[in-house]
Amino acid sequence: MSPSAGSRADSWLVVVDPQNIFASPDSDWGSPFFAEVMPRIRELADAFGDRVLVTRWMPTADRSTSWGEYFAAWPFADQPPTDPLFDVVPEAASLSPLETLDLPTFGKWGPQIEQIVGHGASVVLAGVSTDCCVISTALAAADAGAHVTVVSDACAGSTAENHAAAIQVMGLYPPQITMSSTAEVLAGR
Repeated sequence: MSPSAGSRADSWLVVVDPQNIFASPDSDWGSPFFAEVMPRIRELADAFGDRVLVTRWMPTADRSTSWGEYFAAWPFADQPPTDPLFDVVPEAASLSPLETLDLPTFGKWGPQIEQIVGHGASVVLAGVSTDCCVISTALAAADAGAHVTVVSDACAGSTAENHAAAIQVMGLYPPQITMSSTAEVLAGR
């Protein structure tokens, strides 16, 4: 059995979208579990040092595509990218020495991340929302040949049921995607 991405010294931690829009209990997209996972994300970031990348979802998608209907369904999120809703939460501001990677897509995996972490890299995923941006990132990364570890207790879902469902689906993709806990990843570093 090969080691998980989290136990490899050359792995990167990708923290998916630790933003106000997903953290605030007042937000329609706020995860009730965000505050619970943020200390685990901090522990992971401390262990990964300079090999941490933070992403942000930005409302800059082309409205002439299906994103137009999406924003019509979620008008509260159809704000300028400068709106504080899209800011990284204060607890996440110092997680990475790199600038945030801002993308208008659910899945964050693509040429921008691959340029930073390398083709076929080992990545560890944490963040929000397990059932949207995390799963979209994990599946795309696996398709691109990355070795992916999802830290299930460092991800926050929209609901407990949706989090569990996303974890179950991602768990169907070994060996490209492995599931782990914060303690397991930290023990392997």
